[in-house]
Amino acid sequence: MRYIRKLMRKILPSYGFYPLLVTVCTNFLVYGGAKIIAGNWKHYCLETALDRNIPFLPWTLAIYLGCYLFWIINYVIIARGEKAEVYRFFFADVMARIVCFVFFLVLPTTNHRPVVPENGFWNHGMRYLYSIDSAENLFPSIHCLTSWFCFIGIRNRKEIPVWYRIFSAVAAAAVFLSTLTTKQHVLVDVAGGVLIAEGCFFLSGCWKLTPLYERLIKQKQKTEVLGKWKTEKKQQQT
Repeated sequence: MRYIRKLMRKILPSYGFYPLLVTVCTNFLVYGGAKIIAGNWKHYCLETALDRNIPFLPWTLAIYLGCYLFWIINYVIIARGEKAEVYRFFFADVMARIVCFVFFLVLPTTNHRPVVPENGFWNHGMRYLYSIDSAENLFPSIHCLTSWFCFIGIRNRKEIPVWYRIFSAVAAAAVFLSTLTTKQHVLVDVAGGVLIAEGCFFLSGCWKLTPLYERLIKQKQKTEVLGKWKTEKKQQQT
């Protein structure tokens, strides 16, 4: 873990490291916390007739799981941007995940998963995914929200090649489709993720809360620096 932190510090500017770390921690707290709190509550299925007509395609699991690499690359790129835009983006991201948490508690959702055949590589993969990822926390889709944020964060960055910005939009769309064809989500989950991402990014540019978020992050940085200084001083004294 320390090695990863040191590596990230070398890759990212100081103002990009902590917002990214806060986002990762918030995501785990939101997703895991909602399951713990609402796991035994009544869940609602938002599946429509249109969702039932979408084919189940186990091979799209490659896209569904492969998107984690897409997220890592783009979030690192975003965290290396201009300071003001970095704080705006990551404030929007944290705000969006908190909104997701509220939905996970107010409207717990589930869906109907298909019976997966036993034979075949991708079928085995799907059976394993279903065994470790229960059908909860579906609306809005964090998979789709995060993938769309990957595009939001770079779409106006002129220093990034146009081809990569287009690729990011296409990759996000591919993730949307994979959430449907793996039967992990339904259409309204996808729409909810995109709309919340766009809404929170818009609000983060309008509200005066982004500077407050920036001050909180900087205070965390100062606290860690002071802690390191005290530790080093104690080591020198001994």
